[in-house]
Amino acid sequence: MSDINTCLFPVAGYGTRFLPATKAIPKEMLPILTKPLIQYGVEEAMSAGISQMAMVTSKHKQAIKQHFEPHEDIEACVKGTAKELLLSEVNDASNHCDFSYIEQQKMLGLGHAIYTGKPLIRNETFAVILPDDLCTNDGDSVLTQMTRLYAKHPDCCIVAIEEVSMSEVDKYGVIDGDLLSDSSSAYRVKSMVEKPSPAEAPTNLAIIGRYILTPEIFDVLEETSPDKNGEIQITDALMTLAKRGKVIAYKFEGVRFDCGSVKGFVEATNEFATLQGII
Repeated sequence: MSDINTCLFPVAGYGTRFLPATKAIPKEMLPILTKPLIQYGVEEAMSAGISQMAMVTSKHKQAIKQHFEPHEDIEACVKGTAKELLLSEVNDASNHCDFSYIEQQKMLGLGHAIYTGKPLIRNETFAVILPDDLCTNDGDSVLTQMTRLYAKHPDCCIVAIEEVSMSEVDKYGVIDGDLLSDSSSAYRVKSMVEKPSPAEAPTNLAIIGRYILTPEIFDVLEETSPDKNGEIQITDALMTLAKRGKVIAYKFEGVRFDCGSVKGFVEATNEFATLQGII
């Protein structure tokens, strides 16, 4: 494993695509079967040897914190029954990880959310997971794959990418780069474009919600100007580092479900139910 100790979760957003469900329930607490998205993300971070979970949240997201805290009444209710096992995974996370929280006062883009988390990050490289992107595979988790690559390039940020259809590139940050000489799946990034039109996109290699970021990113974010919508984009900050040769894009092994959309959420639910023999 690498020396990455902390994973940052930007989870302050309102989840408006899932209204009215997300009026009272954080979108990260929406379950795929019986497990909420945020727990899948924490478990992926744990699989990569990470034990410090840093949550950039809001005053409306107390349910996330409560999920990873003991619930004495429920635990007493199921103690000694078969249902006790249903709490084993979340209790394992609670027992083996340290959780810290900071509130994002305004929603001003992913770059702003990550910068808000700076007080929770020591002056060291850290991971970022967006729980909306639920990733699964038969082998090592996506973040584990990325930490392995980071160990070979400790001065670089790593972003996860996948091929998408050209008609969907306007939903993502898109990269262009050169394959590393010793890899068929890792690129030295030359350019990054945030949500380009199909005509403007340099490739169909889209960034998804997994990052490994060096502490240098905070200095760059301080100098990154907001976009036309007043948001600070992590893509713009990473482009600054890419110009210095310090960003690698990795085409991961596995499948991603966009659980930030209703369609992707349903697809993930059906897939996980099929895998578990429920349907």
